[in-house]
Amino acid sequence: MFSPKIKLEKGLYDRLKEVAEKAGYSSVDEFIVTILEKEAEKFAEAENDEQLQERLRGLGYIE
Repeated sequence: MFSPKIKLEKGLYDRLKEVAEKAGYSSVDEFIVTILEKEAEKFAEAENDEQLQERLRGLGYIE
C-alpha cells in the first residue's frame, strides 16, 4: 500500500500532538487525517467552481 508522507514544521507538529492527546486521539497521525478529511469534505460539498472559489477566498488561499 502506498503511504505518502508530508513534512511539517516541528512547532506545528508539537502543537498538533498536544491537541491530539487532549482530544483523546490514539496518535497525532489519526488526528491529522481526521482534520484533513473534514476539510476535504467541505470543499467536496461546494456545488460549483464559484462556491469553491469563495471558500478558498474565505480561507485566504486566493484573492
